[in-house]
Amino acid sequence: MSLDGKIGIVTGGTGGLGLEIARELARNGAIVVITSRKKTKLHKACNLIGNNCYGFQLDVSKKKSLLHFAGSISKEFNNVDILINNAGFPFERKIWFKNVHDISEIELMNIIRVDLVGSFRITGEILKIMMKKRKGVIISIASTPAISGHNCGSPYSIAKAGLISLTKHIALEYGQYNIRSYSVALGDIDTQAMRKSLSKKEMLKAKNENTMKRLGRPEEIAKSIVSLASENFSFLTGNTIIIDGGKVII
Repeated sequence: MSLDGKIGIVTGGTGGLGLEIARELARNGAIVVITSRKKTKLHKACNLIGNNCYGFQLDVSKKKSLLHFAGSISKEFNNVDILINNAGFPFERKIWFKNVHDISEIELMNIIRVDLVGSFRITGEILKIMMKKRKGVIISIASTPAISGHNCGSPYSIAKAGLISLTKHIALEYGQYNIRSYSVALGDIDTQAMRKSLSKKEMLKAKNENTMKRLGRPEEIAKSIVSLASENFSFLTGNTIIIDGGKVII
């Protein structure tokens, strides 16, 4: 699988799964652009990824920041082959474990503004670039609760469900430009953020909820996502790929 010379953007690419996706893109020959709100994180992540990595400061929840980013990408690269919508609102226990009737509109909108609206806006800007070259792949990181539902975390599920709908619209509206789109619905992944957010008891419960009785590893998730971005899936588009160890099967 070769992505030699292809330009790949990973939003929120300085840590966790985003960093692993960026590293896997680079391992397969892509020129990687990672984004973060913090410049210090960008420098550190680029050093980890290697020479073919460029860091751009970006807050996907702010339109001005997005437009500046899109303009810079057009000017410096004149092309985008791959966009990974990975940036998301941080996990907050106090929101996650609230029932629907207890969640404030502010809490809901804070998550939607980043996970859904931010991804929608950057996708729109990158589509303009991809349409000129008549090719491209857009992959959005969703989650299994967006498909199956869950008994907590409704704002996150709602935002991710929106990304799944966005994926379908991209496929149907832009297939004529040879632009493909996918959502990746993830289960429980063994990231540092997850370990910080959950207790040992909660981690053990998460591990035992799928048929494989383990958590997903960031590197194996990254390999699946990067494979989708390659020509190996050139006649597949609009799909949501579930990667969760067999917990949700449809």
